[in-house]
Amino acid sequence: MSEQATVKRIAEICQQIHQYNHQYYVLDEPSVPDAEYDRLMRELLALEAEFPQLKTMDSPSQKVGGAALKSFSQVTHQLPMLSLDNVFSPDEWQAFVKRIKDRLKSEHDFAICAEPKLDGLAVSLRYENGVFVQAATRGDGSVGENITENVRTIKSIPLRLQGDDYPDILEVRGEVFMPKSSFESLNQQAIKKGEKGFANPRNAAAGSLRQLDSKIAAKRNLAFYAYGIGYVGASETNDDQGVDETWLANSHYQRLCQIKALGLPMCPEVKLLDNADKVDAFYQDILQQRDALSYEIDGTVFKVDDIELQEQLGFVARAPRWATAYKFPAQEELTILEAVDFQVGRTGAITPVARLKPIFVGGVTVSNATLHNQDEINRLGIQINDTVIIRRAGDVIPQIVSVVLDRRPENAQVISFPSECPVCQSAVIKAEGEAVLRCTGGLYCQAQRKEAIKHFASRKALDVDGLGDKLVEQLVDEGLIKTPADLFKLTELDVSTMERMGKKSADNLINGLLAAKTTTLAKFVYALGIREVGETTASNLAFYFLTFDAIKLATEEQLQQVPDVGVIVAKNIVNFFAQSHNVEVVEELEAIMSWPTIEVKNDDELPLKDQTFVLTGTLSQMGRNEAKAALQALGAKVSGSVSAKTHYLVAGEKAGSKLTKAQDLGVSVLTEDEMIALINA
Repeated sequence: MSEQATVKRIAEICQQIHQYNHQYYVLDEPSVPDAEYDRLMRELLALEAEFPQLKTMDSPSQKVGGAALKSFSQVTHQLPMLSLDNVFSPDEWQAFVKRIKDRLKSEHDFAICAEPKLDGLAVSLRYENGVFVQAATRGDGSVGENITENVRTIKSIPLRLQGDDYPDILEVRGEVFMPKSSFESLNQQAIKKGEKGFANPRNAAAGSLRQLDSKIAAKRNLAFYAYGIGYVGASETNDDQGVDETWLANSHYQRLCQIKALGLPMCPEVKLLDNADKVDAFYQDILQQRDALSYEIDGTVFKVDDIELQEQLGFVARAPRWATAYKFPAQEELTILEAVDFQVGRTGAITPVARLKPIFVGGVTVSNATLHNQDEINRLGIQINDTVIIRRAGDVIPQIVSVVLDRRPENAQVISFPSECPVCQSAVIKAEGEAVLRCTGGLYCQAQRKEAIKHFASRKALDVDGLGDKLVEQLVDEGLIKTPADLFKLTELDVSTMERMGKKSADNLINGLLAAKTTTLAKFVYALGIREVGETTASNLAFYFLTFDAIKLATEEQLQQVPDVGVIVAKNIVNFFAQSHNVEVVEELEAIMSWPTIEVKNDDELPLKDQTFVLTGTLSQMGRNEAKAALQALGAKVSGSVSAKTHYLVAGEKAGSKLTKAQDLGVSVLTEDEMIALINA
């Protein structure tokens, strides 16, 4: 066969296999016997082996797995991958509905997109010009791991989208899971080989996606259901650089149907409910079907269907206000409390941890559970050797619910809290109004030291390249560092002599530390790990006081003038700088590190102070981030959603629902030229 004829034949086979996959996995309407499918796949593999230059990224042959990776690279999500808040009862569900109506200032019913909550792993799939190019895990919501080669092997995920009606760049989000039948088969094979099986399908799916060898993942028969759309955009080659927002339906359910039409599988149990009153019936129906379903679930998910309402409701922290998971009742079992250990956290909090007689509950073996604090122990009336009821709260977190008192044995022992730190033997204290016992050792306590340094180097703090949690523990254990300041004293020789550390890894770490010496005041304050001082509070402190010296010297009263800083946070900040060992470390860091001076602007230089802007559509003269920075430099607040408090909406090309909403609310609408004129005025 000539190469020209081969090209034509390969194209025919690929098109046919893509069609068969769509019929089988999306439509659930297989049209040919497995033998015919297998015959075509064998022919394709043979042709691509003879003509390797003809193999493409979207070839069905890519689903058998490729060369093993050495490690996973990181992927930064263009839009954050958020998690969901949970409700566990009808009352909590009604409270969720009330919060929505209160925020919308409306008593009108709203449609709900109802879905089973798949017990798998959230992933994002990126398609460019209709071709699958990348898959990533959720990770921390901002940065995940590149698992493209493993996801490419999942048969239900198309390597090329169906049809031709799709954006240049389309990110689809969904759940990778292992069907029950695949899980049972996998564990049976493991038993035959004398190997340990997986505890549940979720662990099996996670383990499969974490395989560096995609050929292993290909054999695990993973599946995928889409649950939403992430980033949608235009390619760099698109002449108009615009995104056709009209392609996206204004209904969450209809967007899922759009995804399905492109060849991606959608969970067949997903339904559109007219109003929130129908949620309970759906929840009960799915609960009854739970055991009969081909996949594991741990609850249901309910989302406000109207996209405009979603935008209006917005987000809190790491979760949307417009969606929640309604979890099934937790599974419970009896076991014995055999002992209690005490762990020391980053802030010195001493947490009692129950050591349980291992018990299989909710699909996993549970041997530990937190007892939180002395108040919780008193509430439970629990003693060592008691029989306890253990629950996996939300089918995830092990929790001791209660004690079976009539089974208390004669050798039951009262749980005694330590009078000194179990790690460093420093004195322990219980602050007034707190239930938590704390070690006073600070950074001199090895347990706190490790956690403090991990926090200092974390992504949201100084983001030290090459410094992971395990390496921090190793550096502390070997006595090379005791404080965050000691990190900057490390030499290549110090690091390269450590176990599993070569010259390249040592170079990366040293270079990462050099880069981390220059930061911002806000990140530096956050990196110190002061109790309850998160990213937002650290930023507010920086822009209020402008210098680190001013923050250090501030009184509780002065600190409480800062937005989001209350009595407790102010007290924590003052107490932090009152401890001599903290001051020593901080002074060392100040001598090593630097950050740009925050320029003080008077009101004359902030003509847009206290005015809120929203950007929508495609800007042709400057990037979205550039425009946002320019507006903020003039004192403006830039929001992601339109509300009655919005002063101006900047409408670029192909502005969508935000423009309509702004017009409905009577918000002033500016063109890009008008915004630029305002900036340059």
